[in-house]
Formats: sequence, structure tokens, C-alpha cells
Amino acid sequence: MSDLFESQSPPSVPLAERMRPATLDEVAGQRHLLGPGKPLRLAFESGKPHSMILWGPPGVGKTTLARLMAKGFDADFLALSAVFSGVKEIREAIQQAQAAKARGRHTILFVDEVHRFNKSQQDAFLPFVEQGLVTFIGATTENPSFEVNSALLSRAAVYVLESLDAETMNGLFERARLIACPELEVDEAARERLVGFADGDGRRLMNLVEQIQVAAETAGVNPVGAEFVDQALSRNLRRFDKGGEAFYDQISALHKSIRGSNPDASLYWLCRMLDGGADPHYIARRLLRMAVEDIGLADPRAQEICLNACATYERLGSPEGELALAQAAIFLACAAKSNAVYKAYNAARKHVAESGSEPVPLHLRNAPTRLMKSLGYGKTYRYAHDEPEAYAAGENYFPEGMAAPGWYQPVPRGMEAKIADKLAHLRRLDEAADARPDPAQTSR
Repeated sequence: MSDLFESQSPPSVPLAERMRPATLDEVAGQRHLLGPGKPLRLAFESGKPHSMILWGPPGVGKTTLARLMAKGFDADFLALSAVFSGVKEIREAIQQAQAAKARGRHTILFVDEVHRFNKSQQDAFLPFVEQGLVTFIGATTENPSFEVNSALLSRAAVYVLESLDAETMNGLFERARLIACPELEVDEAARERLVGFADGDGRRLMNLVEQIQVAAETAGVNPVGAEFVDQALSRNLRRFDKGGEAFYDQISALHKSIRGSNPDASLYWLCRMLDGGADPHYIARRLLRMAVEDIGLADPRAQEICLNACATYERLGSPEGELALAQAAIFLACAAKSNAVYKAYNAARKHVAESGSEPVPLHLRNAPTRLMKSLGYGKTYRYAHDEPEAYAAGENYFPEGMAAPGWYQPVPRGMEAKIADKLAHLRRLDEAADARPDPAQTSR
């Protein structure tokens, strides 16, 4: 089996491959793992390889670290990509590892994008990891808690790699420019634009440098400015996997910013998602959910504004319709907050799921037929509109024997403060009605 990441012939080697670190000290970033006394540094220094999962965004050194481990531990290195491999390729890799063991060589088996293997494929590694035939290193951009089998996860240490910070990316950029195009001048604004487009992804930055080099040579441009960078590169460059970890992290950040009443942060995360290619229809639906979950009756206008934003986007599309989504997000952030309806609904659902199907009290039942009327259906029902304040004080609307649960507790904010006052008044009317003598008992 060939190494999917093996070096290519010099004329076709991409810049990212030419710049791949040859030693641990050359690895950019990840000081929390590779600094003196840190976990991966200690693992290298111990001379004893162990199975692990490297979890982090693209272009932060997962493949590089796996290759350096094979070199540092003097082991054979086999690489699989879960995108292109199946059980057949796994078996071939194990056969190669067995042959290497017969020669007295240990094998490090690197699986890129391990989260794309299904359960049975991941299970195929277990016996060989347990036997010590291979040291398993999996790389994933997704949360291994959800994407990697618990059995495999229990046999591997998990190391979390971070996006490269601005300082590290600026250093990488300068190194890349000196290697790829030392004669090309790039002004400060253009460099910042390229680093921003790379979005913490070192490999992407290398690719962007190569693209700018080709574009500048073709156009005869030197030095390169920010405007040329914008013209030469596609704008859809942000790291944003619509079904992955980054997607759900960002929608979570948007939701929490709105809940936390921070309009600027809400607008920031909204724009981050739109910039990354999130479907505006999905964002609109989530904003509507936030309106009912976190604002509710404290300001019922929130739901209406979100519905209007959905309709406006449907009418205008992008980019004009996105302004309506921004307006809705800012309104939600500034609105009075209440999760009283959300809590009451969840409590009621829980009660209904856990309790029996209590019969509807006779006085609340409809009586469309003579038989039903003869059985007492609706006989003692009190029509609220005929009562003082249109309220049948003291009436019971729950099944017999069920105490009023008090699920809905309005908050003292926004319109719910007024709702709370009204409910308190109605409770006082109930108490007064309960204190009055029962006419049936008095007649006796």
C-alpha cells in the first residue's frame, strides 16, 4: 500500500509539502502540546509510542505530527484516508504491519479523517491496537466524543489541536513568501488579508501564497496590495463545514449571544455564519426558535419580527434579504428575555409523558348529542364570558384530583410582568371564590 502522503517529485511538490516540518521544533503553534513538559513533547521524549486521536481544525499539523512520530520512534508509517479507504484497505494495511513486525519493525498507522469511517470500519482496528501490532493515530476535525467509537476512543489518548494564531500565521506567511516568491513584495494590508482568509489554517495559507504568486506573475503586478488580493482570490474562503463541529459551535455562539442580550456579538456570529456559507433559511429558522425559547411572552413582537424576516428573505434573497435577518437578530438581542414558556412547556410534556391518561372532567366535555347531555356532559360548565371580568373564579380545568401544577411562572420583565400581575389578580379571585360557602351545602 502506498503512503497517501508520501513526497512527490520536486517539480510538482506543493508549497505546503515543501514547508512540512522535519523536526518537532519546526512545528508551528500547538505550544500547549509541544512546549517543554507538555503532553506530546513528553510522548516524543519517552520513546514509547501510544495510540491517540488528534482532534483539530484543518491545516494545524495533525498529519505532520503523525509523520514526525514515525520518524522519532523509528517506525514504519502507513497512512489511510477514510475518504478513499474501506475494509479492504484496512486489511492491506494490517498485512503490511504484520510483515513489518516479522522484520522487527513497528508500524504507526495513521488514519486521516477517521470520523468518516463507520462503526464496523472503526471496529476493525480494535484487535490490532490491543495486540500492539500497530500504534493507531487518528486525525479528525469533528468531536471524537460523537464521531469515534467509544471502544476505540478508550484505547487512545485525545489531543486537541488549536487553530494557528495571528502571530504564528504571520510567521508562516513570511517563511512561505521567502521560499515561494522572495522577489514578490506584499504590503501589510495584503498580508493581513491573506492571513485573514487562511482563517488559522496553515496549509490554506501556503496555497493562498502560491495562488497570489501565480496571479501576480500573470498580471505583472509587484508589489501586491489588498485590492489585488480581493480580485485574485475567491471570497468564499472561510473554514465552515455546514454539517460539522464549526457549524454547530457558531450557531451555539449566536444563540448564546442573543440570549445574553449582546447585539454586537449577535451580529458578529450572524455575519460569520453567512460569510462561511451557512444557509440563510436555516439561520432564519433558528432565529425564530430563539424568539420563542428565550424571549417568549416577554415581548411577543420578537416572533412576529422573525417571521417577517423569513418572509423578507424569501422575497429579496441574498444579499439584500440578509439585512432583515440582521435586524431580527439585533431585536432579539435587545428584547426582554423570558424562558418561562419554554420551561412550562417542557414541564408539561414531562408530566404528560410520565402520567396516565386521566379522563376529561364531565363539566369540560362537549355534549353534541342527547345521550351525552343525559350523562352529564358539560352540565355544570360555567361560560367565562357570562361571569364577572369574563373569568369563572374557582373553576377547575384539570382532571379530577390533579393539583394545579404552576408550570408557567412569568418573569418580571417586559410584557410578562403585566401577565404576572393579571395572573396574580385571577388567583386572588379564585381564593375568594373558594372561601365562599357552597350553595349546595347552604341549601341543606
